[in-house]
Amino acid sequence: MPDSQRDSALSCWATCTNFSSTQKGVLIFAEIVFCLVVLICFSTSEPRYSSLSVVEVIVAVFFFILYSCNLHTKITFIKWPWYDFFRTFIAAILYLITSIVVLAERGNLSTIIAGVLGLIATCLFSYDAYVTFSSWQ
Repeated sequence: MPDSQRDSALSCWATCTNFSSTQKGVLIFAEIVFCLVVLICFSTSEPRYSSLSVVEVIVAVFFFILYSCNLHTKITFIKWPWYDFFRTFIAAILYLITSIVVLAERGNLSTIIAGVLGLIATCLFSYDAYVTFSSWQ
């Protein structure tokens, strides 16, 4: 591999690892982990609620890649803070509603764990929306 390609790959890797250690990187990574755990819990007991977690994992991974590769600075015609704020705000509302419905149904242990973790994910998404809105102002 030529030196310029190797340097570019190392630069990309350094950028990705630098973003992973920021507050926003940790928040998005935690969102991905919580959504995956909730998805596993819902898949074992109530698969009808798993679509929310699938969509949130896909969107969170997209934003993680977008921010870690600094693509948000290269694609300037889209207002990324707006999209990120609405993503986290809507996810918090949807997880809150889903968790309340799941906990009200009183299913098996896996369903209850998914409901409680969904409430924790609600707090995580709410905090991310707050941080995004505060840094954007």
